[in-house]
Amino acid sequence: MVAFSLLVTFLPVVFIIFVIIAIVYGKKNKEMGDEAVIRHLYTYLVLFATLMMVIGGGISIFMAAADLVSPPSYYQNFEDFKQIYHDGKVPVENSEKLSDEQVRAKYEQAVEDEKNRTRERAKNQIIKSLGFIVIPLPIFFYFNNMRKKQSDI
Repeated sequence: MVAFSLLVTFLPVVFIIFVIIAIVYGKKNKEMGDEAVIRHLYTYLVLFATLMMVIGGGISIFMAAADLVSPPSYYQNFEDFKQIYHDGKVPVENSEKLSDEQVRAKYEQAVEDEKNRTRERAKNQIIKSLGFIVIPLPIFFYFNNMRKKQSDI
C-alpha cells in the first residue's frame, strides 16, 4: 500500500520531468524532423514504461519470496486466544470447557494454518509478479532493438 501511495505521489513529477525532457529533446533535434522526433520519444516512452514494469515485478517477486521464506508472525498471542475460548465466544463441541492443553493445541494449529496461508499467498504473488516481467520484457527488447536501428540511421 505504501508503494502505491508513493507511485501516486511521484507519478505527476515523473510525467512533468518527461515532458520537459521531450521539449528539450525536440528543440535540440529540430533538424531531424517532427515525425522522427515523435518516433524517438515514443520509443523511449515505451522503453521507460516496460522497464518500470519489469523493475516493479522484480521487487514484488522479492517481497513475495521473503514472505515465502519467513512468513510474518501470527498477530494474536496465546492468552488472547485462550480468553476467547474460555469466554464462550467460540462454540465448543458438547458444550464443555476445553482444557488449557486443548486450547494450546488449537492455538498452535491456528498459527500453523496462518503461516501456510501466508506461504500460499506468497506463491500466488510470485506467479502474478512473473507476469510483470515475462510480458513487458520482450516488448522492451523489441523497442530497444528499434532504438538501436534508429540511432544507426
